[in-house]
Amino acid sequence: MNRLFRSLMVLQVAAGLSGWVVEARAADPAKPDVNRGQAIAAQVCASCHGADGNSAGGAYPKLAGQHPEYLVKQLKDFKTQPGAKQPARNNAIMAGMAAALSDQDMINVAAYFATQVPKPGYAHNKDTVPLGQKIYRGGIADKGVPACASCHGPTGQGIPSQYPRLSGQWADYTVAQLTAFTQGPGARNNNEAMHTIAYRLSDSEIKAVADYIAGLH
Repeated sequence: MNRLFRSLMVLQVAAGLSGWVVEARAADPAKPDVNRGQAIAAQVCASCHGADGNSAGGAYPKLAGQHPEYLVKQLKDFKTQPGAKQPARNNAIMAGMAAALSDQDMINVAAYFATQVPKPGYAHNKDTVPLGQKIYRGGIADKGVPACASCHGPTGQGIPSQYPRLSGQWADYTVAQLTAFTQGPGARNNNEAMHTIAYRLSDSEIKAVADYIAGLH
């Protein structure tokens, strides 16, 4: 009787462990399919961001070489999440694009763009480079603005899954995003730290640091 009882207990524990393993596997992040991501990029993203993630102008960001975790988060932020009245990033074009993508699609296309080689950018206003460099590397102490490099790295490479790559990004796009952070809800409200930092920068300071970032490598 005791032997039968022990056998039944072993079977129950084994069944429980088996179920746990299945649930754990189901919760694991899906592996990216770069080939599928390339197909999505060609069909959905290329007209604005370029087939390889190097957009033709500052109206649209360069995505080549960007951290995949960051790209997935941004795509999700263009969707209105359950319980929210509006998306964390308000952009009618991207809202439509993101709405058509599943979570797996986002993972795939982000992985594809992350593998692409970003084209270098250039600063265009030599008169503001010193100010832009000062802000990026040292911040503005009397305004409580930290150095951009403290999060995005000395060469703008960022930190995977935490801070985006900025190196070579179009100045016009960076200006637009920093300005959106100053506006908060209704524009871009998906990073409280950036909302606070951008709000403390003047228009001229935003333009100076954005131009400096464009030539950063």
